[in-house]
Amino acid sequence: MNVGSRENAAIYEAHAQVLVRFATGLVGPSDAADVVASSVLRAMTSKSWPQVTDHKAYLYRAVANEARSQYRSTMRRRAREQRVASRELVYQPDVRPEVLEAVSELSPRQREVVVLTYWEDLNETAVADRLGVSPGSVRRHLGRARQRLRSLLDE
Repeated sequence: MNVGSRENAAIYEAHAQVLVRFATGLVGPSDAADVVASSVLRAMTSKSWPQVTDHKAYLYRAVANEARSQYRSTMRRRAREQRVASRELVYQPDVRPEVLEAVSELSPRQREVVVLTYWEDLNETAVADRLGVSPGSVRRHLGRARQRLRSLLDE
């Protein structure tokens, strides 16, 4: 262990408890330790870390920034999921309602692959091109979707 890492370990040890308490107020108890760990790691490996004179203040800012970043990421993910969940599948008279309900239970990517494959009647390559993924990814998502649909429809 070199001198710098011993110093960083001592700095972390001195401030970890209050940083976790601070993060708990920002992101809740389940994510607080992760936010602190990633923000401290990012801070201590940054180019500006050797010039920092007030480590505690710097780490507080790092934790606050990480919490904001996590919040934005969570909100973007939720918005994407809501957009996908709120899309109505075009009613097709030959599709049973329980199948539509089961498809709505799939992950967004699985739902996209199923709709393009079965409702749009596209082949694997066309689905891959439309979604900007590899044909192997389409096969994997379609296989998982079929497996999930089987279990949902057998219930």
